Amino acid sequence: MAFLGRTEERKKLCRMLEREGQAVTLIYGRRRVGKSELIKQVLKETDALSIYYECKQTTELNNVDSLAVLIAGKFGLPKPAFGSMEEVLDFLFQKSRQEKLVFVLDEYSYLRECVTGLDSILQSLIDKYSDSAGLKLILCGSFVDIMKSLILNENPLYGRVDLTIDLKPMDYLESALFYPDFSDEDKVRLYSVFGGIPYFNRLIDPALTVRENITELIASPGARLENEVSMYLKSEISKIINANEVFDALSRGFSKYSDILSQSHVSSGPAMVDVLEKLIRMEMVEKQAPINDEKNRKRVSYRIIDNLSLFYYRYVFRYLSQMNVMEPNQFYERYIKEDFETEYVPHAFETIGRQYLIRLNRRGLLEEPFEKIGRYYYDDPVHKKNGEFDIVTKDAKGYIFYEAKFRKEPVSEEMIRDEIAQVRETGFSCYKYGFLSRSGFAAGQAENLILISLEEMYHSIS
Repeated sequence: MAFLGRTEERKKLCRMLEREGQAVTLIYGRRRVGKSELIKQVLKETDALSIYYECKQTTELNNVDSLAVLIAGKFGLPKPAFGSMEEVLDFLFQKSRQEKLVFVLDEYSYLRECVTGLDSILQSLIDKYSDSAGLKLILCGSFVDIMKSLILNENPLYGRVDLTIDLKPMDYLESALFYPDFSDEDKVRLYSVFGGIPYFNRLIDPALTVRENITELIASPGARLENEVSMYLKSEISKIINANEVFDALSRGFSKYSDILSQSHVSSGPAMVDVLEKLIRMEMVEKQAPINDEKNRKRVSYRIIDNLSLFYYRYVFRYLSQMNVMEPNQFYERYIKEDFETEYVPHAFETIGRQYLIRLNRRGLLEEPFEKIGRYYYDDPVHKKNGEFDIVTKDAKGYIFYEAKFRKEPVSEEMIRDEIAQVRETGFSCYKYGFLSRSGFAAGQAENLILISLEEMYHSIS
């Protein structure tokens, strides 16, 4: 299968490999996000000799022996008798004096565990050969905390890393490259479940419907991805019960800290804080504050940002007993179908709307570039209510309000008027109103309106 997406990251890596002299690159991101495939693709695009090694959770000498075999094959030599990882690295730095050489240590944290002082060893060699060698060293890893620590000022490698790539999940538009033959509406549905993780998206079968793909891949006993979320959590979190409790509460729509604590069975506040912070570092949960009240701790909310995790906890984890004894189509009909269409996918469409606006903003395609995008908190004392608008941007002129409508009917002028009236009732002042619609519009343009169709979101930019 062809390599898809990651255009900017590929450009950055290729530029790094083409530059003269020595360079160190750090690449990290959550599991399955496509770090290794990105590196392998870039290695195909360079004319430099490359050695790609996936570090093993074993002894230093076992890793050294495996590398010796690789090096012998690459350079056409008898297997070198290295006695330590330092000797392997020193050999490669010396080799890069004679020819262009790229050396990749994937899952670097495993090697770091078994080689005492490996960061210091690397720092010493980088400094030793800084003016005489041209090794392009790439360190890659899935344990984000560990990889981020390599560039902290207390780490020996501080100041030695030339390029850092925090590889995030793809957005809705890049994800759609994996399933181009589906309709735009179905692309939204697929993204709402499988998100921006390339590994998941490669499993989508174009010969099946969205519903059949969901059933085959996650919502049936023994499905390919049924245990994906829980296995990932278990690999990173020791107290999986607390994580399950937090995810369950979040998937049911509870987003405030106090509500999550009361709705879950986590034993204490400190335990709750601990698991939330871990999930945030794992980039599965996001801590959010409204753009108009960012420093108010009472306004902070938490939301699941990993789509497969959200789907899993909302439908599979919650109804696991029923799923295991029911026919898959019956299970989908009873526990997924209606809520998926009326609640779940429309919320994902809001996320897609934000991503679309960010794409426009980054490309300079907006009349007035915005500085912030997010939720806007309002307090309406007249009607004794408060809440949040989900998509609001702030630019030099003020605020623009956006409403995302994932419904079968086109958005009419009456719907637009009603929505604007409701916004104004809260006292929120904005100079334009935007609408993103799955089914287009039965309304004319106006100076204070921005009308964006689903077709435009998928086909007007790349």
